[in-house]
Amino acid sequence: MRVLILGGDGYLGWPTALRFSARGHEVTVVDNLSRRRWLRENGGASLTPIRSLEERIDAWAANPAGGEIARYIGAVEDGDFLEGVVAEVRPEAVIHYGEQPSAPYSMMSRQRAVETQHTNVIGTLNLLFSLRDHGPDCHLVKLGTMGEYGQPNIDIEEGYIEIEHKGRRDTLPFPKLPGSLYHCSKVHDSTNLHFACRTWGLRATDLNQGVVYGIETDETAGDERLITRFDYDEVFGTVLNRFCVQAVIGHPLTVYGSGGQTRGFLNIRDTLQCVELAVENPAERGEFRVFNQFTEQFSVAELADLVKTSAEHLGYTVEVQHVENPRVELEEHYYNAIHTKLLDLGLKPTLLGEELVESMLHAIERHKEQVIDSSIDPSTRWNPSKSPAGQP
Repeated sequence: MRVLILGGDGYLGWPTALRFSARGHEVTVVDNLSRRRWLRENGGASLTPIRSLEERIDAWAANPAGGEIARYIGAVEDGDFLEGVVAEVRPEAVIHYGEQPSAPYSMMSRQRAVETQHTNVIGTLNLLFSLRDHGPDCHLVKLGTMGEYGQPNIDIEEGYIEIEHKGRRDTLPFPKLPGSLYHCSKVHDSTNLHFACRTWGLRATDLNQGVVYGIETDETAGDERLITRFDYDEVFGTVLNRFCVQAVIGHPLTVYGSGGQTRGFLNIRDTLQCVELAVENPAERGEFRVFNQFTEQFSVAELADLVKTSAEHLGYTVEVQHVENPRVELEEHYYNAIHTKLLDLGLKPTLLGEELVESMLHAIERHKEQVIDSSIDPSTRWNPSKSPAGQP
């Protein structure tokens, strides 16, 4: 297949490009390298030393399992640029990671909130028009987020819910309660995708992904030039990745509030598996599917305990520190999200346990001298008016 990957230089986009190339697909990536810029501007950097996109692509072409990957450097917010790429590549599948992915980044300032929503909402809207005009049969696989749903006191269904109201029944999109301005942009994305499928007959799968952890995939292992980025800072680092880095460098594991916040989690290898299953089993014309993409549910406190136990088995001394929660969220709540559709397609989950955490700790150990301590502790507050005296 001709597969177009937007955000192909990113944490998930790069290993996805390798996976599809290794399977024999004709892969093209698009990126404007903004993730690298955002980290520099916020005083952070990937723990793993990542090469330039050009060097990565050359290294993959020289790899025995590799092949050619075409690339375009440009922004999805540039509608003319993106339309030109779609018209030239004529993709049969588009995998869309090309967005600003951080909730804290979106809450830092007005400028960054506007940048987040412009990048995400306008970029996706440009893509939908490009597919309408140049690839109406193409299957769009879009990375969504479980954060669209919020923390409702009912079970979270996969995208839709059947309701009865005043004697009438209907199946409607599941109610959304986004937890940041980033998550608001993802809700808007989903609304626009659903509209485009209903109105233009496009086909799309929205992968509402949980929190991803991990470093290596089958394709990135064994060649340092192919490794993907690994962020641990308070802006772009996901919680388990951050805890593992903190354990290795002797920094307390920073649990926000009580730590009762519960979310869905999955290994980076399972992200690739899920995306591949979605591409291999496309939606029908006019269909907007939603898959809840995660494998297990954990509270933040449970993850901290797991990392502490695993790290202590390796000889580390680990402290768990509860800090004031910079976010506005429920810290103790009901959480039960349904996630059967990808399992039905054949997903074989990589479950989280001490052995897997210990392998992450060993990998982090190799690069621990690269850690920028000052980028770890939370400084971005959802409601600055509630900040303690002297805090930003």
